[in-house]
Amino acid sequence: MSDVIRLLPDSVANQIAAGEVIQRPASVIKELVENAVDAGATDIRINVKDAGKTLIQIIDNGCGMSETDARMAFERHATSKIRRADDLFTLQTMGFRGEALPSICAISEVEVRTRTTDAPIGTRLVIVGSKVETQEPCVCDKGTCISVRKLFFNVPARRKFLKSDNVELSNIMREFERLALVNNQIRLSIDNGTRLIDLRAALFRLRIEDIWKNNLKSEQLLPVEVDTSLVRIEGFVSRPEFARRRNPLQFLIVNGRNMRHPYFHKAVLSCYDSLIATDTQPCYFLKFTVDPSSIDVNIHPTKNEIKFEYEQQIWPILVSAVKTSLGKYSAVPSIDFTVDAIPLNPLLSGEQPRVPDSGFHDGYNPFKASSRQTRVNPDWESLYEGVSADFGNAESETRENANPFCSLSADTAVERVDGMFGEVGSAGEVGQMCIQFANKYIVTSTRGGLLVIDQHRAHLRILYDGYMREVEKMDVVSQSVMFPERVTLDQGQQAALDEVSGDLHRMGFGLEYESGSDWRITAVPAMLRKSDPKDVILRILDSVQEDSVNYGKDGAGDFSIQQRVALMMARSASIRRGVRLSADEMEHIISSLFSLPDPSLTPGGNPIFLTLDEKRISSMLTI
Repeated sequence: MSDVIRLLPDSVANQIAAGEVIQRPASVIKELVENAVDAGATDIRINVKDAGKTLIQIIDNGCGMSETDARMAFERHATSKIRRADDLFTLQTMGFRGEALPSICAISEVEVRTRTTDAPIGTRLVIVGSKVETQEPCVCDKGTCISVRKLFFNVPARRKFLKSDNVELSNIMREFERLALVNNQIRLSIDNGTRLIDLRAALFRLRIEDIWKNNLKSEQLLPVEVDTSLVRIEGFVSRPEFARRRNPLQFLIVNGRNMRHPYFHKAVLSCYDSLIATDTQPCYFLKFTVDPSSIDVNIHPTKNEIKFEYEQQIWPILVSAVKTSLGKYSAVPSIDFTVDAIPLNPLLSGEQPRVPDSGFHDGYNPFKASSRQTRVNPDWESLYEGVSADFGNAESETRENANPFCSLSADTAVERVDGMFGEVGSAGEVGQMCIQFANKYIVTSTRGGLLVIDQHRAHLRILYDGYMREVEKMDVVSQSVMFPERVTLDQGQQAALDEVSGDLHRMGFGLEYESGSDWRITAVPAMLRKSDPKDVILRILDSVQEDSVNYGKDGAGDFSIQQRVALMMARSASIRRGVRLSADEMEHIISSLFSLPDPSLTPGGNPIFLTLDEKRISSMLTI
């Protein structure tokens, strides 16, 4: 039998590595900017053309490279950051694996111009698909200029699955924000062809304001600072009243490196228990400084996942620091007794109740006959005229508001439940058997067992199907807004708006440019009803930037723009977990849910309910 195992050529190995390191144009910018930071640059300029598909250029004033180093830098596992394995536990640099540059040159055309401080002349190097085309002396400034052209030109499958220019540009702007936040001591600028952003070196708080000046104010932030022998934590958290329902700004930085850490994220959220609504999250910008030997950054090629040796000990330090900041600056929101009362039933009524008129008549005297005749009506029965009719109308409006899209009767819904879980009984029996658990779940009994329904997901499914029925009628009506609402968009959201502006217009939205980053909402779809149009638009723009969304296409697994708008409207209008429901409301949700063709899953594929049959319950109670 002949030998079948072969050693892969470096060019093939580099293309394989590029699949993990370089996922999109934003990944190239991240790797090259981090290399510039490691080179000691104080001024980094980024030029982007066609969202990075045609050109990505990084210019820095760092230490530069010699002729030999410029050539060696593109060899696999060639690095100046470490010498031996022990160096992995004392890392002070962003890069160390020696995979980024060879991965980039394996899938693009790369041109490098670099010169060290003491060299009279620089070096020009051209590499195409891991093959060196040219290496020659050249005249250039001190530092390094790397130009990456035709990204994924030799990997057509990867290039095909890139999103549109606006979506990729939005991801580039998000990556630029993360890099600018971490490296606030460095001047960073980016020119994406349509706008130029220039951020000068500044303090951490000023850099936060410079990046998100359109939707984050200085007075919204509270400083956090604690210094122990184990960790130093400094940064800012937002006041509870400025918690966000969507797109919260949440950044954790350790030793100058961005990281994702669900454990510490949960620690910060625990500090806001009972201070913010259950469906909102705070913003935070926190820097951790720890001993490099106590963390491991060599988990993933992107170096965003970090393991902490003392994360359980850091948890109480972090919680104490955040809670101290919230208490020190009196961040607990006060009660405003001047606002209108909050409706007791948010599901049944979207309007604020009217406060009774408390005015008085200064000439009224209850002991005078004339006053008694004018003020007291002796015909008591006339006081109740129309009361019964009003209550009947209110009840019908209540049921209509609770379920505007229910097309089947409760009896029909019960028949459908019978078919799925066994015989239930009468429609009235379902309502009597409903209870709410933890203000999140509706529990009802069937012959097949216990039915546990997630109230938020159920209402989301009901509203989504109702919106889609109206869209499918091809009769979307747009309503002009009497008082246009202003919406401020960041750089990524403006790029996303360019992508879907035509689809939003066809769905009935009207947006007019005002100035700077401000737009005005001039029209909304009539079917939007009580949803917040600003919230819906921002949700749509944020979801454009997600990798899982492919706008304008109706292929398998992709949401069309109509489906996405309907989903965002349903998410904005659906009841939240933590809202207390009455028995009638729970009965309406159940009957409406099982009137739908597919009541088991949300539009995103999450389960809406589960059943606990007698056998399963018995097994759980068996000792």
